[in-house]
Amino acid sequence: MAETFRALGTYVFVATRDPAELPDARRLTEAVLAEVDRTCSRFRDDSDLVRANASAGHWVEVDPLLVAAVTVAVDAARVTSGLVHPLLGRQLVSWGYDRDFGSLVDSGRVSAPAAPHPGSWERIGLGDDAIRVPAGTALDLGATGKAFAADLVVATLSGELGSSAIISVGGDLAVSRPDGDPWPVAVSERPGEPGETVWLERGGVATSSTRVRRWTRGGTAYHHLLDPRTGAPVPETWPLVTCLGTTAVAANTASTAAIVLGHDAPAWLSHHDVSARLVARDNSVLQTCGWPADEARAA
Repeated sequence: MAETFRALGTYVFVATRDPAELPDARRLTEAVLAEVDRTCSRFRDDSDLVRANASAGHWVEVDPLLVAAVTVAVDAARVTSGLVHPLLGRQLVSWGYDRDFGSLVDSGRVSAPAAPHPGSWERIGLGDDAIRVPAGTALDLGATGKAFAADLVVATLSGELGSSAIISVGGDLAVSRPDGDPWPVAVSERPGEPGETVWLERGGVATSSTRVRRWTRGGTAYHHLLDPRTGAPVPETWPLVTCLGTTAVAANTASTAAIVLGHDAPAWLSHHDVSARLVARDNSVLQTCGWPADEARAA
């Protein structure tokens, strides 16, 4: 049994092994995602993240949930040597992603922003219930936020439900209470299209794509995945990358880094032993580390 609804500006999918547990699973998922939105949204004037960005350079008391989300983002930056970067808020605004995606309008040409200072993410201050955004920067948790939310939901469901469940937040999936019976996960070139099926027994799977969250400014199209080394949208060497991981965050960190790396992505993924499926602009597919074919069991 499964249900689909919207939260955090994207679709959410919840399925439970025991149909009787689906109503509770949805209720718990909605509650967790509402808290993530309240604390971590870049588009709510009342969010803790917006308050912290407004006082960049100073410590700001925030909900521990935001501290946890930022900690995950900093860890992703550390693992990828800054390829997945949590301080691209100002750059995204400069490129035109300055409000909730559904409300974007073409307001004219953009002025290309500078890249964030190398290693600026290392200067993010983290306390038990406070954070300090480095002066002159702005947090954006878009790179890891959906995956963080999926893992958080899974942790909640694991403590409240008696059977296995699977959650997807905008394509970042994680399994709760694995029971040895894998869940089928469809992986396609575009949302809603038929594609390959992998079977996820535990952990997570995530897809990063430049084919969604696109907008125009001055008649020019842009996408939301920025290269922190340049501050600009990444060249679309791999418009879509799907990775497996021990968690949704681990999978998403790898898929985002791969898109940023471009031609260097296959070697990086192989070096880090990441099972991945990379789709090129001509829709040709490259796989790394034994990406599971149809009927495979992805643990």
